[in-house]
Amino acid sequence: MSTGDKTWETKKWQMIQKRLGYTEEEMKIFRDNPRNEDILSMVPELMNKTIIAEVVDSHGCNSQHKVGDRFYFDSAGNLLTALSPKRICIYALSVIMPQIFTATEFLYAGADPNEMRFKRAGCFDVGVACGGWGRIVLELKVEDRKKA
Repeated sequence: MSTGDKTWETKKWQMIQKRLGYTEEEMKIFRDNPRNEDILSMVPELMNKTIIAEVVDSHGCNSQHKVGDRFYFDSAGNLLTALSPKRICIYALSVIMPQIFTATEFLYAGADPNEMRFKRAGCFDVGVACGGWGRIVLELKVEDRKKA
């Protein structure tokens, strides 16, 4: 291991401890879990990924989401508010959560999240024909940050 690698190894743990506000005792527990080391080793690659939930069908949506609207998330599942619409229905976000979780798991496992079999989720409003108001369908994909 080079000197630069050793420096990064030390800084990486210091940065995560500061970011998460862990005590030394909590940090030991965190570092003792090999999964955490594995995920942190992927950070540089994961920082270049963007998860996108795109509206592919919409009718009667009270929040006015239209086909083509996109909600952007970083590779950890955090909503990127500067890239997303100013107004986002909480119910739309809640139904896409399982796909976002699955996409992050694919990324952590080194698999292509665009190979997920079930990439779509629908608003739980059943639409006017079934006694509701409106409905949207979202489809998830992951792109390199520079393309998103």
